[in-house]
Amino acid sequence: MSFDPTKARLEVDVVAGRSAATAACASNPMKLLVPRPRGESVWACLGSLGGGFVAGDETSIDVRLGTCARCFLTTQASTKIYRNPRFRPCGHTLRARLGEGSLLVLAPDPIQSFASSTYDQLQEFYLQPGASLVLLDWFCSGRAARSERWSFTRLRSRNELFVGQERLLLDSLLLDQAHGPIGAPNRMGRFNCLALLVLAGPMVAEAAGRLQAEVESLPVTRRSQLIVSASPIRDGAVLRIAGEHGEEVGREVRRRLAFVRELLGDDPWARKW
Repeated sequence: MSFDPTKARLEVDVVAGRSAATAACASNPMKLLVPRPRGESVWACLGSLGGGFVAGDETSIDVRLGTCARCFLTTQASTKIYRNPRFRPCGHTLRARLGEGSLLVLAPDPIQSFASSTYDQLQEFYLQPGASLVLLDWFCSGRAARSERWSFTRLRSRNELFVGQERLLLDSLLLDQAHGPIGAPNRMGRFNCLALLVLAGPMVAEAAGRLQAEVESLPVTRRSQLIVSASPIRDGAVLRIAGEHGEEVGREVRRRLAFVRELLGDDPWARKW
């Protein structure tokens, strides 16, 4: 298979009974590291030379998991979106195809958009029957310590999930200063971090049902620093988390994803968060 220099590619298959990275390549400004290329699951990490996106950066990655393969895909650190006063195209596209019985855990660090930045993200997941997905998509208000709280120009994130020929989920978020100050009380208000957590497929269905029951039993507390909601989807659930502090949201995400350790054969966050 030829490699398009404008893209990165990661392929994982089962080889001799173990998941193995059978293709991994990328070109600037994207970097693709595979610290665990073979095992019960493959671990891979997206990164870049500058730690994020500058004006004009448009990256994409194609991910393919073969039958029964398992993969954990993350980032080196939070993805910085640098200033883009001329509104040049800036964004990232991910398309993942999951074979029967495979598992993809996509859990990057949060997106951190600087003042006057723009960023568009599109992620599409195509699951064969029996495949499973754990998706984390989250972002913070920016460099709040530098008084850049919700000061970016625009952030757009769209996630689509297909099982067979059916679209199971479409989640689209747009935060744009053209619609008014993003940090206004009637918009982001006191919250500084938002997270979307999607669990879909037979391997995570039990955990999804358990998490949904736990969230539904939570008390409603006035002016809570952390708010969690859950909605069911077929063989899964969608969780949304809003927090005043990114660290608190990170702890909640890790707690909700504790079950992933058994699926991957190890704890991918033991030495990170």
